[in-house]
Amino acid sequence: MQDNIRPNVLMMICHDLGRHLGCYGVEGLETPNIAKLAKQGVRFSDYFCTAPQCSPSRGSIMTGLLPHNNGLMGLAHLGWKLDDDIKALPEYLVDHGYETYLFGLQHETPDGDEARLGYQHVGRRGKAWEIADDVAGFLKERESSKPFYASVGFFEPHRPYDQPDYTPDDPGEVSVPSYLPDTPGVRLEVGQLQGMIRSLDAAVGQILTVLEKTGLKDSTLVIFTTDHGVAMPRAKGTLYDPGVGTALIMGGPGLPEGSVESSLLSNVDLLPTILEYVGAPSPGEIDGYSFLPLLQGKPYKVRDQIYVEMTWHDRYDPVRGVRTARYKYIRSFGGRPLVYIPADIYDSPSGEAVRDEYYGSQRPVEELYDLVKDPGEINNAIADPEYEAVAKELRVKLQNWMETTNDPLLKGPVASREEPKAPYWNVVDNDSPFE
Repeated sequence: MQDNIRPNVLMMICHDLGRHLGCYGVEGLETPNIAKLAKQGVRFSDYFCTAPQCSPSRGSIMTGLLPHNNGLMGLAHLGWKLDDDIKALPEYLVDHGYETYLFGLQHETPDGDEARLGYQHVGRRGKAWEIADDVAGFLKERESSKPFYASVGFFEPHRPYDQPDYTPDDPGEVSVPSYLPDTPGVRLEVGQLQGMIRSLDAAVGQILTVLEKTGLKDSTLVIFTTDHGVAMPRAKGTLYDPGVGTALIMGGPGLPEGSVESSLLSNVDLLPTILEYVGAPSPGEIDGYSFLPLLQGKPYKVRDQIYVEMTWHDRYDPVRGVRTARYKYIRSFGGRPLVYIPADIYDSPSGEAVRDEYYGSQRPVEELYDLVKDPGEINNAIADPEYEAVAKELRVKLQNWMETTNDPLLKGPVASREEPKAPYWNVVDNDSPFE
């Protein structure tokens, strides 16, 4: 922004969505309100989270730091938290003269401790339409002359999917994602997932309509995003693209309209981008850097790669990865199942469809995928002579990144904060703190 104008910032962040939206190419799923926001702003096609689970990814959004650099390496309700000296986005904005509001949920700190993040006003939790009602009321009744930052945290479309408050899509009409088997149970769950997404889209539409009617649209940066991939096998909890690929749409004064940005980006870059947009001081030494110049046609150093990580979810699963525009390299630390399935998916119809396959063998230590020839990340090319030079290069990149960012995993297994309760796997795991 220019001329010392401080725009409002309204960020809508939902749970476990990935890019499962009509405007991201999902066939048969119309999300007209989110699509409208994309047509009025910028849709980012190659935007990724730092970690494929809730708290660590959200922590990166809020701090501009990698999970292993901000302390939030696992779930906030299982004892993990931001380090005491780490500032969060609302705190930066309070320092810049903003009033800060939380509507719905957050997952970066235990419930009741939202002030730690810098929120001055905290609303209730609820379904998408309840949160939208609260945000609409706030926008209509607001009288303060200060700019506001409002985080709108939707629970949807987090599991459980089989809830009576949502109308599922017809299982026979859905398009099953390529990384899932096409079974009746999977189709049922995809239909239920999409029913929740439609409710989410309606809530987004309600908020956007009120922004227009109140005249706030022209002075507000609107962001729609999510934390990580959908809660399906081989997505949430994994470093494959369905787990770390996330939606990001931004619209506001001075931003392009109706454009698609395909540069490689990480959600660790969102905080410095927002701060630069509103004219706030630079956050200093963080892991991300602003991509605002990219949207303004100014000089910008495009990322050659992004880094992704997983340490703790409901089980210990230490993996690190590096992704370029063409390749993905993943390294696992210790014996793990072929594909980790988070607890909320494990006993679901989708989880049951693949559980024997994924938990019946052990994951290779290294994985390498050619994302152009193998976008589904099915054929591990780590031992293919054709990719020897690529494997060596990415192996070195990942090792250097872990060393320069002081990744604690280099020192050995990372202990849990609380004992998780979740299914385990039937493979030998000599490095697990539970064994």
